[in-house]
Amino acid sequence: MKKEYGWILITYILMQFSAFVGGPLLYEAGVDPSRIAGYWTVISFSTATLVILILLWRSTYRNSIERQTPVSAGSAVTWSILGVFMAFAAQYAAIIIETFIGIKPGSDNTQDIIQLVQGVPLVILAVAVLGPILEEIIFRKIIFGSLYSKMPFFFAALISSLVFSVAHAELEHTILYAAMGFTFAFLYVKTKRIIVPIMAHVAMNTFVVLMQYVFADEIQDMIRKAEEMEQMSQWIHWL
Repeated sequence: MKKEYGWILITYILMQFSAFVGGPLLYEAGVDPSRIAGYWTVISFSTATLVILILLWRSTYRNSIERQTPVSAGSAVTWSILGVFMAFAAQYAAIIIETFIGIKPGSDNTQDIIQLVQGVPLVILAVAVLGPILEEIIFRKIIFGSLYSKMPFFFAALISSLVFSVAHAELEHTILYAAMGFTFAFLYVKTKRIIVPIMAHVAMNTFVVLMQYVFADEIQDMIRKAEEMEQMSQWIHWL
């Protein structure tokens, strides 16, 4: 792994822990405490994205995937669109598997994001656009790309997907994150362009966040009704 990649990884890790410094700074600056997390998410994501893109722009290194001939611009657009449907299909299959083995659907991470968006709408830009850019550069271009040069696709995608899951601190949804990781890794290898999984990831995140944000009340009502039905079925079972 080239030193530029090392600096990119360090930048991403610092971003993840920067709230311990940025939060108190915003508080001292008089920012509403209920919005500090949202504002710092935007600041840290924006700063990290800028730094990482500059590091990539200055780097001449190309991994084994990018040293191959990339697909045409038209094919890249097509695969980006197909990638969105592939990502949702993989996500749906993963949810079915997780539900079957007893893991309840729903993500605490997503709910936390929606709460941040409700306080600071600009967070949508951070989690729907900047987040996917950072994640695809880190987990696909650097981690997966480095592993792929030394091992078969399956193992490289599996390891990078597990790291992807750990980074989101939702180990119970490892299958879900692995499904996403395999999908985006496939798009990267298929097209030889990191922009393709980035675009598919951005489109998926944007759709999910907007749906959760715009229809938050309706979704909560559906969840409440589902829980009531489950409680009723359990009560009937014991009659």
